[in-house]
Amino acid sequence: MTSPTTDPTAAAPAGGPPDDAAAPLLTDRLRHWAAERAARRAFTQVDFPEPHSPGVHRTLGWRSVDERARAVAGLLTRAVRPADRVALLLPQGLDYAVAFLGCLYAGVVAVPLFGPELPGHEGRLAAVLEDCEPACVLTDPPSRGSVEAFVGGRVPVLDTGGAGAGVPVAELPRPAGDDVAYLQYTSGSTRSPSGVMVTHANVVANARQAVTAFGAAPGRSTSVGWLPLFHDMGLVLSVAAPVYAGFSSVLLDPVAFLERPARWLRLLGGYPGTISAAPNFAYDYCVTRVDAEELAGLRLDRVAALLNGSEPVRPGTLERFRTVFAPAGLAPGAVCPAYGLAEATVFVTAADPATASAAVECDAAALAAGRIEPGGTARLVDCGRPVGQEVRIADPLTGAELGADRVGEIEVRGPNVGAGYWKQAGRTAETFRDGWLRTGDLGALHDERLLVTGRLKDLIVVDGRNHYPQDVEETVQSVVDVVRRDRLAAFLVPRPGGVEEGEELVVVAEVRRGGGPDGAAVRAAMVAARGAVAAGHGLRLADLVLVPADSVPRTSSGKVARAACRERFLAGDLRPFPAGVAG
Repeated sequence: MTSPTTDPTAAAPAGGPPDDAAAPLLTDRLRHWAAERAARRAFTQVDFPEPHSPGVHRTLGWRSVDERARAVAGLLTRAVRPADRVALLLPQGLDYAVAFLGCLYAGVVAVPLFGPELPGHEGRLAAVLEDCEPACVLTDPPSRGSVEAFVGGRVPVLDTGGAGAGVPVAELPRPAGDDVAYLQYTSGSTRSPSGVMVTHANVVANARQAVTAFGAAPGRSTSVGWLPLFHDMGLVLSVAAPVYAGFSSVLLDPVAFLERPARWLRLLGGYPGTISAAPNFAYDYCVTRVDAEELAGLRLDRVAALLNGSEPVRPGTLERFRTVFAPAGLAPGAVCPAYGLAEATVFVTAADPATASAAVECDAAALAAGRIEPGGTARLVDCGRPVGQEVRIADPLTGAELGADRVGEIEVRGPNVGAGYWKQAGRTAETFRDGWLRTGDLGALHDERLLVTGRLKDLIVVDGRNHYPQDVEETVQSVVDVVRRDRLAAFLVPRPGGVEEGEELVVVAEVRRGGGPDGAAVRAAMVAARGAVAAGHGLRLADLVLVPADSVPRTSSGKVARAACRERFLAGDLRPFPAGVAG
């Protein structure tokens, strides 16, 4: 059953050009706002130089953003050709947003990345640079030295300090809507990172879809984001959507959020109609790290929508966050479970902020058999309806469309679906099939709303029954106190003796910081976990491997990389707490 959509040619928000025929490129929208709202706030960067700093704000108006972006475009057109790749290695902030928009003006293919100082991801950065073959790397003046040292002279390095005055639009190339605007490298949670080709038309369409979903408009909406701008959701919600609709965007560094999550929450209350997004772990992180004094000073009644996406959305997380922050004025419906992926630019569905999304309780046995039947202990999150695109559920093997309340592969069709994978024609043909994007995610349509059940490649199949790793992980972390929340990976491995002997279930879990369990504590954890997994899922847990903090591999966007964790386990590369006590 295909989910209903809104008209993808719907009119633009009030105050902008009447439709996309008048402004088919994001840079056209930027010029429009530079003329209409020249001195109004466009982008604000908030830095926290000291632990208890209220934040230092730096702001650019729409005209300044446009002029700076055209200056960057001029710098690029003197150095590279249209359609060349330009890798963005800048810290979070105003320069990053301007550099990205400058790439769009110059008609080059931007590759949003991160600086070499991001710990643990140097190898991924090197691999992506090798794959995208950039004509140059663009950074900011303070970062130039470290970036030049990292690339080692293999690629020319430019910095935004070399940009002069804004170049007249007439002197800049004008890309077509189906030209590639940027390569969005996937986070690599299940396979090696790949570059999704996002066209100029794709990014405009997805920005329009997100804006329509939340009714964002100039003067009454503000994006407040700490997600990295090299991340698909960070880029669209903090740059593309504000430029499309003309509302302001407030940026803070991800590290500033991790140090003190109350900083993000305070900023959410400081502007009208705030819209933001974060992965599931961030909402639990706020619950545990915001103290009573900080909570008393928050004002969250101005929050319009907080998207929860990028990783499995847990019903308990939604309930805890809503309960803890309700005294600060947070509306129940403001926390919106969402679904998206880089291959669809990012945004696919989100719950309606006007009504609080509730978990769908369904029968666990039916779910394991691929059906949604009301009543039972399994709880799935309602991720809402798509806007301006179609969603259907298909049989992963045959591609045949399945009916309502049947679990299968989520497929998406719409103007936001990317053009394929960079230099991967075979994988493009496999994934973008007959006009539909095969997401690799499993889910169902229930009352025309999307329920996401898990990743197809992560699915745990035992005796013909399907089990979802995030459910097993939730069960383990609920009964083992020493485990860090959402830092677990459940997967199957061959039993000793070879694959022909079958597979067994293993969970690798990080232990909370501040010490490691002794042998007795590890054995007690195993007993508790085995009992809970057996009772809750009918599975035998062969091994619970407790490892130090930061041992479970994650993607650059923070998701647990289960496939990589499995590889490390099989290679013997993990360092478990007292050996010889599990089994």
